[in-house]
Amino acid sequence: MRLVEVTDANRAAVTAVRVHPAQERFVASVEKSFLDAEQEPEGNPWYRAVYAADVPVGFVMLSWNVTPGPGLLGPFYLWRLLIGAEHQRHGYGTAILDEVVALLRAEGATELLTSYVPGEGTPGPFYLGYGFVPTGEVEDGEVVLRLDLSSRP
Repeated sequence: MRLVEVTDANRAAVTAVRVHPAQERFVASVEKSFLDAEQEPEGNPWYRAVYAADVPVGFVMLSWNVTPGPGLLGPFYLWRLLIGAEHQRHGYGTAILDEVVALLRAEGATELLTSYVPGEGTPGPFYLGYGFVPTGEVEDGEVVLRLDLSSRP
């Protein structure tokens, strides 16, 4: 698994990555992620395609080193994480987070925030299993979680 910059050459293949239809109400598409990144530059979006060999299997997007404020969690916020339906349950989600944690530690970050919409089929259990803990906050109806970067090997 490797994180790859999105370019004109791979954008269509990366945009074609889709989660399982039952997950679409919890995880926005890659195309919506690009739109969000364009419309919310104050979030300092950083994103990468996730490849296994030469095949795009997922996508990750963070707010990178932002000043927290109204509607803006940070300084480091996992804005989007998705794995294509046919590539789920192969460890890619954990591998992506491991890579992100290593990058953030190298940047001097001490925590990573994320959030999820509650409901059946939500990614909440995945995040909790990885080590995120609820902060007690709810932002726009989403449960906010925090990962202490020193808690991961």
